[in-house]
Amino acid sequence: MSSRDSEEQEDELLALASIYDEDEFKRAESSQGGEINVCLELPSSFKIFVYGDEKQNKEDLIEYVVSFLPPLVLNFQHPPDYPSCSPPKYTLSCKWLFRAQLSALCTSLDKIWKDGGNCVVLFSWMQFLKEDTLSFLCIESPLEIRRDVKGTSECIFSKGKKKELGLPDNAECPLDPRAIRDVASWGSVLREILDFDQKQQQQTFNGKAFTCGVCFAEKLGTDCTYFKECKHVYCRACMKEYFEIQIRDGNVQCLNCPEPECASIATPAQVKELVEEEMFARYDRLLLQSTLDLMSDVAYCPRSVCRSVVLLEPGSSMGVCPGCRYAFCALCEMAYHGISPCKIKSEKLTELRNEYLASDESGKKLLEKTYGRRVIEKAVEELCSQDWLEKNSKPCPRCGTNIQKMNGCNKMTCTGCKHYFCWLCTCPLPRLDPYGHFSNSASPCFNGLFQGIEVDEDLLSDEDDEDIFL
Repeated sequence: MSSRDSEEQEDELLALASIYDEDEFKRAESSQGGEINVCLELPSSFKIFVYGDEKQNKEDLIEYVVSFLPPLVLNFQHPPDYPSCSPPKYTLSCKWLFRAQLSALCTSLDKIWKDGGNCVVLFSWMQFLKEDTLSFLCIESPLEIRRDVKGTSECIFSKGKKKELGLPDNAECPLDPRAIRDVASWGSVLREILDFDQKQQQQTFNGKAFTCGVCFAEKLGTDCTYFKECKHVYCRACMKEYFEIQIRDGNVQCLNCPEPECASIATPAQVKELVEEEMFARYDRLLLQSTLDLMSDVAYCPRSVCRSVVLLEPGSSMGVCPGCRYAFCALCEMAYHGISPCKIKSEKLTELRNEYLASDESGKKLLEKTYGRRVIEKAVEELCSQDWLEKNSKPCPRCGTNIQKMNGCNKMTCTGCKHYFCWLCTCPLPRLDPYGHFSNSASPCFNGLFQGIEVDEDLLSDEDDEDIFL
């Protein structure tokens, strides 16, 4: 190695280390070489399609918008006679480009070396890969990434591009051994792209300053978080407190953006990053439970000591608990009864009656099909009767018989047990002096014998009490 070559190699490596950070340029520790990572400058709203199958239609694909794609990686090694005689030895790898595309880029890198007249070339290579790769390979949005069944020997260039590369019109693109497609399997390509894009976006976000939408303090991105869909930014302290309040109240489905009328929702990863481990465990448990509650084919074992999650067969109301093996009806939560109508628990009668009366025709037919029309009619009648009795009658304090007062004074006689009682306070009255309750000044119903009624004094008599047994 001549002293001039050695000096130029060292100067080049020092210059690149001063221009680029370690993410872009990394010098080898034990040799005159290193690794260059080139991230392409993508236009805004750049979209990609990933084809997992050659037969897939474009209409069936999901469209992804990305800001960054995984880098082109140039691993190089300086030979002793670089740059006076030989170019750097290198490999060019990428996770999403075909080997034919990488081979074409290798051809261009070789051409840049030849046109440079035996000068250091790494900076020129980096600039070309960074600024011209998309236009050179005719890549534009949306980028279609397909499985390369033929081992990437299929030519992907137009006749004009072939002519530029010095290839015959009918030639296939030659595969350069220095071109490497660095991906473990085709199925991981999309994941690699999306993960890298998210990582780079977060890195860019961390380096900027933002104003919190809650406390309005200006903070660096490392102290902030943002909602993925709407991009609204808030400081981590405000979001931590907001999330914890919602989780303590059980509102795990309402961890949405604080911006009014914004429908963006926090991801579980965001919540886990901000709250304590115990609080996240509660969030995770409540989120799972609320999600299961929304699933029509999921029920819970009705036994209070079990409450295991039970998956129902499609179209069936029978559930068999995997824990206690209890077979039950998912509609009424009682023992499974086959095609017989559901038996309704007394505490559910009011709920069923209200639901039935508030339903439209289709809703009523569904309830009748579920519980049986006669059962629902009986429930409605019984509850209507019960409501009427509660409003228009009072129970006898001795036997509990419902008594309706039609007219007369407030001294009542039960038609069931013949017991006297006060209509105002339902207090039992002594048989020898039932009216003393109304004439005694210490009584709560003093002078209340005719309270609440219009009385014709000429017609008043002890026999005017008309008590109806119900």
